Amino acid sequence: MLILKVLIGLVGLGLVVFVHELGHFIAARLVGINVEAFSVGWGRPLLAKKVGGVEYRLGMFPIGGYCKMRGDNDFTEAWEQARSGAARDTGTFLGARPEARILVAFAGPFFNLLFAMLVFTLIWGAGFEYTTMGNRIVLVSDLFPGESYPAERAGLKTGDRIIGINGKVVENYRDIQGLIAVNAEKELRFTVLREGADGKSESIEMFVEPEMERSSGAGRIGVYFWADPLIESVEPGSPAESAGLEAGDRIVAVNGEPFPYTVALHRFLDGGLPGPRNLDIEVRRGGEPVALSLDVPEDGGPLGINWRALTYRTPRYSLAGAVGRGFVETWDTLSVSVRSLSLLFRGIDLTKAVSGPVRVTFMAGEIAADSFSQSAVTGFRSTANFLALISIALAVMNLLPLPVLDGGMIVLFLIEMFRRRPLHPRLIAAYQTAGIVLIGALMLFAVFGDILFLVKG
Repeated sequence: MLILKVLIGLVGLGLVVFVHELGHFIAARLVGINVEAFSVGWGRPLLAKKVGGVEYRLGMFPIGGYCKMRGDNDFTEAWEQARSGAARDTGTFLGARPEARILVAFAGPFFNLLFAMLVFTLIWGAGFEYTTMGNRIVLVSDLFPGESYPAERAGLKTGDRIIGINGKVVENYRDIQGLIAVNAEKELRFTVLREGADGKSESIEMFVEPEMERSSGAGRIGVYFWADPLIESVEPGSPAESAGLEAGDRIVAVNGEPFPYTVALHRFLDGGLPGPRNLDIEVRRGGEPVALSLDVPEDGGPLGINWRALTYRTPRYSLAGAVGRGFVETWDTLSVSVRSLSLLFRGIDLTKAVSGPVRVTFMAGEIAADSFSQSAVTGFRSTANFLALISIALAVMNLLPLPVLDGGMIVLFLIEMFRRRPLHPRLIAAYQTAGIVLIGALMLFAVFGDILFLVKG
């Protein structure tokens, strides 16, 4: 299964890289730069056919691809041969005007953004179902006394319903989590419904400042989301099945204590008790009480209980509406990605927060495999959504003004455009060499984090 997940992930990431290179290819052709080869995949070509002056290749490893333009290595050759300038013949990469080269460099990230927008447009146009929890909360500090979080300090209480954040209406956990995660260390205005002793609810406003989760950079306020302890299904061969739990059971007590919501299980499972643990469970089945005994795995493995969640169905948007939603989601994701870069310098755990190619590949394959196990529709939607997010991240990273990356090349060509004369090849080569060293160091760090991720399971 692990190998299958990795292979699926490689194909998915290869598609994102292919889209990026396709952008460079189309832009180069439009501005008159000769493309010598365009390959789908890397390695020795298995198939090659020349059409219109371009050799189209199918590489041995069907992952990503590349676009080889005429003269794109002239700077390096000029430096190696100690020449003061690089060849700038018509039809070569360096022979094109600086603004044309800027367009070619920008086209790769731009196509990644277009790909993401297309994916989001298709998803919103088709409509989709998702499962989540409601907007009622449980304070973490109620389950683990002594721990302090922003929610408790702001005055939130277990049982409150969050119905608005900064004027935006929220209906469920998905809405709330999306707003909290991207606003670490920013004060947010919460609108809360609180039920009084007389059974009537009143609307209360308070300000909460999410703290930053150091392992990811995401915001958190210290709440779980309330879900009624109603069992949707039980995994075959699991401790829950061995205990006799069934779909439709409602757990009402554990070890003699009331069990009002699912996260109350943390009180019994996260206590750090050594060895096997036994939970006396009382369930309501068909209106009748049933007493059961559940053995907790020594290794902390899952119990095999799937809780009943809320299911939401988005409407099917018109073409114009879907394009609009696709644009908004692409823009929002792009904005979050850009803001997230600043978190790298604010004390987060980089080995956990920065994912390298191994971890991203594994996550892509895992999401695809797990979602396809639910249904084909869910599989395609979840996988496409994840690849759209990766495509946006690739666009942002490539636009950074660092040597070797597209953003770094754009900086060079802008300087050349304003100087109105070419830069010296030695300067370009030194700039590129520094970039290779920097990017290589970042990749080594990311791969080190990936290894830790895999070792820890």
